[in-house]
Amino acid sequence: MKKIAIILAIAGLFCACQKQKTFQYNVDKFYDLEILRYDVPEFDQLTLQQKQLIYCLSEAALWGRDILFDQNGRYNLRIRRALESLYLNYPYDKNTDEFAAFERYLKRVWFSNGIHHHYSEDKFLPEFTQEWFVAACEKAGVEYDENILPVIFDPAVMPKRMTQQDGVDLVAGSAGNYYGEGVTQAEAEAWYAAHKDNSPEPLWIGLNSKLVKNEQGEIEEQVYKVGGLYGAALEKIVFWLKEALKYAENDAQKLAIEKMIAFNETGDLKLFNEYCIAWVKDLESRVDYVNGFTETYSDPLGITGTWESMVNFKDLNATHRTQLISDNAQWFEDNSPTAKEYKKEEVKGVSAKVITAAMLAGDCYPATPIGINLPNANWIRKEYGSKSVTIDNLMHAYNEAAKGNGFNEEFMIDDEICALYDQYGAICNDLHTDLHECVGHGSGKLKPGVSKDALKEHASTIEEARADLFGLYYLADPKLVELGLLPNMDAYKAGYYQQMMNGAMTQLVRIEPGKDIEEAHMRNRQLIANWVLANVDPKNPEVEIIERDGKHFMQINDYEGLRRLYGQLLAIIQGITSEGDYETAKDFVEAYAVKVNQDLHKEIRERYQKLNLAPYKGFVNPVYTAVKDKDGNITDVKIDFTEGYVDQHLRYSRDYSPLPSVN
Repeated sequence: MKKIAIILAIAGLFCACQKQKTFQYNVDKFYDLEILRYDVPEFDQLTLQQKQLIYCLSEAALWGRDILFDQNGRYNLRIRRALESLYLNYPYDKNTDEFAAFERYLKRVWFSNGIHHHYSEDKFLPEFTQEWFVAACEKAGVEYDENILPVIFDPAVMPKRMTQQDGVDLVAGSAGNYYGEGVTQAEAEAWYAAHKDNSPEPLWIGLNSKLVKNEQGEIEEQVYKVGGLYGAALEKIVFWLKEALKYAENDAQKLAIEKMIAFNETGDLKLFNEYCIAWVKDLESRVDYVNGFTETYSDPLGITGTWESMVNFKDLNATHRTQLISDNAQWFEDNSPTAKEYKKEEVKGVSAKVITAAMLAGDCYPATPIGINLPNANWIRKEYGSKSVTIDNLMHAYNEAAKGNGFNEEFMIDDEICALYDQYGAICNDLHTDLHECVGHGSGKLKPGVSKDALKEHASTIEEARADLFGLYYLADPKLVELGLLPNMDAYKAGYYQQMMNGAMTQLVRIEPGKDIEEAHMRNRQLIANWVLANVDPKNPEVEIIERDGKHFMQINDYEGLRRLYGQLLAIIQGITSEGDYETAKDFVEAYAVKVNQDLHKEIRERYQKLNLAPYKGFVNPVYTAVKDKDGNITDVKIDFTEGYVDQHLRYSRDYSPLPSVN
């Protein structure tokens, strides 16, 4: 028996190695986008009940896709459906330049869940003409709303999904569909101010609703709920959440799912608070999920949540890393370089884990975060804690797909830095994400009376900078070596170099020539790097950009000094957050985060283009198939990784599209 066991073990190891070698991470590439595939390791080792739960939660996730398309723009569903109909019914030769351009545009619309770039938020224009499109639709018998033509083809119509331009009405000037036509920023802010909940356990007014004007020109609220706005999709989501209840792992998980169902059915924000609390308290379940109106980055006023979902399960081995950080959360808070009055006296319930993503949807698909920290309500985080996760299998897919692409050799200053990054880059990226999510977002406190909305349109940039700086400051702390999270005190230098290089230089490959930086995470990274470069010792700069053979490189002269600068900026940013200092936040963002050095930008883009790489990555999902017996009971769940990008989106539009074209 022992010999047989050894043979089986060797065979299993061989199969695992073969899978790792043959797993195809790269799927497609077009424009500035690359599509990857992610593995779901250990899925086969889950219990049948856990697989059944993942299947039902995944179905609930897929039914929300239309919601995000509509939130991103009121014409998006009409446009997507016209494009897909033409793609499927085009009666002529598809091997033409015009049809190839049309297909690329459709792929881009799928990726961005609409007609605006998922990161820059600029409208992207097709490479085919309006005349070709109209004639092709006529030949194919495709009917469409003619109002979509200027929205697609006229660069002056709805040019920005979300504007942050100073002096421009943030609501009226944004193409996102978070407010009805004719609603202005002043009207929306006045409505929110009049309905604000100032109780100790406030409701997040506006999280799941849209402000519109009625026939009398008065502002009223349309709530996202079954029977309300987006009701047809939420009804499907509720159905599959109820199916998921049958396979809940424990009572705590069951309670959280029940609260989410009730919230979707009623739109009652009190039930959403109860769901968040129940969800945070569920620490024992291996399977977990996010499903609903969550992050507020896409609302120009930072109030209404964008629909997203991610189904996942705990990576039991890797979670040890985040648990160590979580267990020491109070130490990190107490030793932060921020002012004492801005620190939490008691850090509660920072539940940290490493997860394996099993399904991505909504604002997590195709592009997705690599870490999550929820819930977002400060009072819930303070009283009940938060859940912080790092998504290990997605980070692994990024790393595997990037191997040998020449990027580091082109942009890192020398072979020594390249070798340092090859050795420690992955662990530094993991740890920085862990610190950012586990303790960064959960650190600090607002002064009494300061509103979570005080920083307005700059809130997301400042919050991401605060969490990033927290992670950067502690990435170089001997505590991480003491905890066994870093192998030595040289390893952190790989993370420091990458952050400075990316923040000040290489992330610019994502920006079109002449454009400002709009996206909050990119603004955050440039804010940190540019502030540091502007505040170095002029005689002995800790870090600087140097020129060598006509190319510019980041050079770090004093890593400990760079850490001191990170600490100084963290203290400033925490002060801005705690005080709700809008004017200083605005000054910092405008001074360091928005404008691009055009000469450096041109050089970086030219160097990058020679590598033939895509700066943005996204994913296709695996396909889950329920195996059922003659009575309809799920007896197994199979997973398949062969579906392509185009086939997946066409299937999603065919099988998971319940909303009308106009909502």
